[in-house]
Amino acid sequence: MKALAIGALAALAGSAMGSSVCDKNDLASAAAAKGIHWLVSVQGNDGGWGQDGGETAYARQGERLESGGNDVANTAVATLALLKSGHTPARGEYRANVQRAVQFILKRIEESAPEGLAITNVTGSQIQRKLGPYIDTFLSAQLLAELDGAMGDTAANQRVRRALQKCVAKIEANQQKDGSWNISGGWAPILGTTMASRSLDMAKNKGVKVEERVLARVDQYTRQTAQPAARMADGASAGVSLYKGAQVLEQLSRTEKDRVRNAAEIGAVTRELNDERFVNGFGSMGGEEFFSYLNISDSLHRAGGEPWRQWNGKIKTQLVKLQNENGTWAGHHCITGRVAVTSAAILTLLVDRS
Repeated sequence: MKALAIGALAALAGSAMGSSVCDKNDLASAAAAKGIHWLVSVQGNDGGWGQDGGETAYARQGERLESGGNDVANTAVATLALLKSGHTPARGEYRANVQRAVQFILKRIEESAPEGLAITNVTGSQIQRKLGPYIDTFLSAQLLAELDGAMGDTAANQRVRRALQKCVAKIEANQQKDGSWNISGGWAPILGTTMASRSLDMAKNKGVKVEERVLARVDQYTRQTAQPAARMADGASAGVSLYKGAQVLEQLSRTEKDRVRNAAEIGAVTRELNDERFVNGFGSMGGEEFFSYLNISDSLHRAGGEPWRQWNGKIKTQLVKLQNENGTWAGHHCITGRVAVTSAAILTLLVDRS
């Protein structure tokens, strides 16, 4: 396993590497493909993934697993990575793997109670302890929004739509008074807020009814906590300003109208990407950093231009360097599980792929 020292991302604050954009994209695609191959190789017999793989036998020697069995959140983010790589329930080399993963998730959503945010009986998983106890719901809603209309047959599409509507209703009903979903029980709940809000936006874009007041409240919350001093205070439970800054970028840059209205807030965070201390997050590479980089890449890609070009080249170069020989990425604090971190890395490498 490659050692990731504190300050490993110093290159992000420096000048871009000399290789061409084409070379970087080729290297990124190859790294993502290697990561996808590993994910598929460790999928569980039940179609799911857990912290370090889909079966206990796949866990690293000496790795202390924080929960047994497979969970919805790790399965959802791994499936999102497969989708981004071109494997859907209807096409692609790994379509059967996607189908099995989707069945794993749908079954648990359908069995869950209509009230409350939970869609699974599994509690205390590593990803829940870090991103909040309902991260399974938020990631599943994102996945279902991506799958909506893409299942390959009418009955399957209808089933996905019903499950998506159920998740949307749960998320809407359980928004916090401040407009966030910073629900206690996680190390970096602001990342859960990002994923909850993003899932609602994605569902709305697919034609699912989403309450405008819910979207407006999280927008207001984000603007109120967007300035550097406020972000530091608001992100205190996460330990660093990076996670909050990434949330600000993702939330406030979704449309051209958003980018014009929120130019000051977006610009403040974008300028901080030149600060090594900001980009390094908690100081060493954990899964929260990987998910934050995904939020930043998603956000900058929407607008394009020089900030996107510089960030994209640097983050791709760095992620390729950090990949392990077996195709995985692993965090060195908090979210250490290979499934979530590998999936987040793949999604970041392929942000600019349709």
